[in-house]
Amino acid sequence: MKSPISEHPVHPMTVDAASDYARRIHSFVEHDVRDPDQLELAFDSFERRYGIGRWTLEHLRKGRAKTCDVGIFARLRAAYLDLCERQVSKLQHQIAVEKATSDDDLADLEAETAALAAKIQAKKAGLRLAAHEAAK
Repeated sequence: MKSPISEHPVHPMTVDAASDYARRIHSFVEHDVRDPDQLELAFDSFERRYGIGRWTLEHLRKGRAKTCDVGIFARLRAAYLDLCERQVSKLQHQIAVEKATSDDDLADLEAETAALAAKIQAKKAGLRLAAHEAAK
């Protein structure tokens, strides 16, 4: 008998996928820090905002974790999408500033970032819908 096709595709929740999110999140956090001394503060801020401890992130990033709780995985994915959305917002702001101060036509870049922002919003909406369905 064939397996039924799910109406709502589920992202594979593996330790490898969680490690990939952890690596990407770590690079986002590290990229925003100008001084190595501020790294601790950046990770503290990340932990308060998303509820994922630095050492959990480090164990996943370095491949030391053998398992990953579903709740942690969901928070990692949501945090990654939020960080992507923030990055896109920054890019949109930079494009708007550049357009306001420049004679160049940057409409194509603005359209691309708007499309990317829409994709991220759709993914986040899908996460909320899946979480809402799972809570029922």
